[in-house]
Amino acid sequence: MDKFGIGQPVRRKEDVRLLTGRGTYTDDIDRQGQAHAFVLRSPHAHARIVSFDTGAARAAPGVLAVLTGHDATADGIGHFPVMVEVPGKGGTRLFSTPRQILQTERVRFVGDPVALVVAETRAQAQDAAELIEVGYEILPSVTDTGAALDPGAPVIWEEAGSNLCVLWDSGREAETEAAFARAARTVSLELVNNRVVGNPMEPRVAIGEYDAATDSYTLHSPTQGVIRVQDGLARLILKVPKERLRVISPDVGGGFGLRGKIFPESGMVLWAAKRLGRPVKWTSGRSETFVCDPHGRDHVTRAEMAFDEQGKTLGVKIRTSAAMGAYLQDFGPRVPTVAGARIMGTVYDIQALNAQVRCVFTNTTPTDAYRGAGRPEQAYVLERLYDLGAAAFGIGRDEIRRRNYIRPAQIPYINVVGNAIDSGLFAETQDKALALADWAGFPARQREAARRGRLRGIGLGYFIEASGGQPSEWARVRFEEDGGVAVTVGTFSHGQGHETAYAQILHHKLGVPFDAVRLIQGDTAVVEKGNGTGGSRSSQMGGVAVARASELVIAKGRRLAAHLLEAAVEDVEFDSGHFRIAGTDLTATWQQVIELAKAPPEGEAPGLDEQLLYTRSTECNFPNGCHVAEVEIDPETGRIEIARYSAVDDVGNVINPMLVHGQSHGGIMAGIGQALLEHAVYDPESGQFLTATFQDYCMPRAADAPAFDLGFHVVPCPNNDLGVKGAGEGGACGAPPAIVSAICDALGIGHIDMPVTPEKVWRVLATQGKKAA
Repeated sequence: MDKFGIGQPVRRKEDVRLLTGRGTYTDDIDRQGQAHAFVLRSPHAHARIVSFDTGAARAAPGVLAVLTGHDATADGIGHFPVMVEVPGKGGTRLFSTPRQILQTERVRFVGDPVALVVAETRAQAQDAAELIEVGYEILPSVTDTGAALDPGAPVIWEEAGSNLCVLWDSGREAETEAAFARAARTVSLELVNNRVVGNPMEPRVAIGEYDAATDSYTLHSPTQGVIRVQDGLARLILKVPKERLRVISPDVGGGFGLRGKIFPESGMVLWAAKRLGRPVKWTSGRSETFVCDPHGRDHVTRAEMAFDEQGKTLGVKIRTSAAMGAYLQDFGPRVPTVAGARIMGTVYDIQALNAQVRCVFTNTTPTDAYRGAGRPEQAYVLERLYDLGAAAFGIGRDEIRRRNYIRPAQIPYINVVGNAIDSGLFAETQDKALALADWAGFPARQREAARRGRLRGIGLGYFIEASGGQPSEWARVRFEEDGGVAVTVGTFSHGQGHETAYAQILHHKLGVPFDAVRLIQGDTAVVEKGNGTGGSRSSQMGGVAVARASELVIAKGRRLAAHLLEAAVEDVEFDSGHFRIAGTDLTATWQQVIELAKAPPEGEAPGLDEQLLYTRSTECNFPNGCHVAEVEIDPETGRIEIARYSAVDDVGNVINPMLVHGQSHGGIMAGIGQALLEHAVYDPESGQFLTATFQDYCMPRAADAPAFDLGFHVVPCPNNDLGVKGAGEGGACGAPPAIVSAICDALGIGHIDMPVTPEKVWRVLATQGKKAA
């Protein structure tokens, strides 16, 4: 068996470089003559700017410029728009916030940028920023998502008339009401999907340069794909042809959906670089990352499910308020509406489902895509309802799901919003997960825990993802003179292991040594097209593009080999890196073909260099999985320990199981963080952000999880060449409902909101009289 081919657990080839300190991140880059920028941010959640005095700051040591929004307007710098349209109920349209690069009249959240100071050093810029005198008239604020539309709530955008950005309706409301009217039993609950902060390991950095001779710009910054950032900044902010902005992303320490945006600070350094005629570098501090990077989730939901007499779902009603923050970030309103709705109903046979989402403005950091981007929220709501339904019917939580799964005979299944779920064996995947978790043996473990004075519970959560993101992706495969292969892609690896996975694909397709493959990414000077990495799209989009480009190389190789071997092209076979005339021992190697390609026969271009833009034929594909968690609770303190965690995921064919398990580990840890620990909290009176440090915002650590017991249920995707499905976000979808289900099982309650902290558990136990006095 080929240890470097598709399907093999190959160690990541990029790790040696990164773990030995030889990576290059944006902060490692310093340009000759660069200056340093510091952003002055609003200390208030909501205030009117009544005066602005920058005189002392301009005169401070080392200061080169103090820029305001008035300067930006004078220089023609554009506004940061929302990049999507979300249709409102009854034909209404969303209110699109006109976000300046620096605010001049009003600030709307703690951290809103108001001035940019550029100096010889970062310390000088920061010191000078403290000398800027901004007069604020403090206004009332609202940071509570559930209260944003209350009568009397402060209106953040007076032009909108209220804090409603848009009311989105999924449809089928009458059908759903009819289902409830004939229901034998219903369940309902109210829940919070808590606000979280992505917190990549690498804080954001941006270096802007301007070349007056060519009237062009260069941006170095961590992204999830350079083309989208290039287009947005050039077209909307700088207002120049995109060819005049080069975007370079070196190594990137984490993305989670947050890096795929265009940010004010990136525009600031480019603008400042042109003004000053020298490079400008901005580096975010960790607390600055907390307040200026987009947040995720933050929903308040009421949901109901109607059943017939046998526990089969008849209908579902979901009513959600989703926080947008103070401004609409690139894709913000799409996440809880259109994006999440792609898998509405998840893996269950539900057609009468109506969801209505009120996207609301609050005086908080803007929200946007965060690992899963709307799909974890969909899964969480349905999984909590099914747990309540099982209790209402007195049947197992596993059994009520079996009664409602989409059956194999229904595949392809057209879900409630019209997407065709093209593959999946959901009941079988659940059975595999329950077997892996030893679900049947849980009562014995529960009794043993009771003897130790612990409460033990088990829970499960099923999810389905709509993965794939944008429908096209670009790749280029080029043989180099030494026999190595350069692969250039429009996707972007920020921790997923593309350097390894794409090398495996090319090793499998071309028969070249695994170590001979070199990945090129993250530079608009060489990446001609592409949609970056997000929505678990790289293997199914970039991987397929790489595979198809390699097939074009092989096709040209066969033509050249036919010339070498004096045979017809149709008689030349290719296998494992060798060309052979069928039925003979006459062969040619890649090296021979490469040599001929330098001076090819008439009709052939020099070199072995092929590229293509792959466009898929379907809306998305549907990775899915069943996760099972077991917890133990100390009734004295309310402390929760995850004792066991098992999961079986269907990600289609697996290019590299080690990489996929790594992605699963990361996603599960993100889910553990949301379920138990992470919560972005604002003071309800002042609107101050209270959790802007790791002392106040609790991230999960290794000790917060057990060893994970993971398995695959391979159901190949029928709609792409490799049969792969997305793999990056499943853990974040499956972990929260599984963990909350287990906690509720241990406590004997119907529901408890995330994050389930020891204090919350202790209070539940206190009301039950189960804790020691």
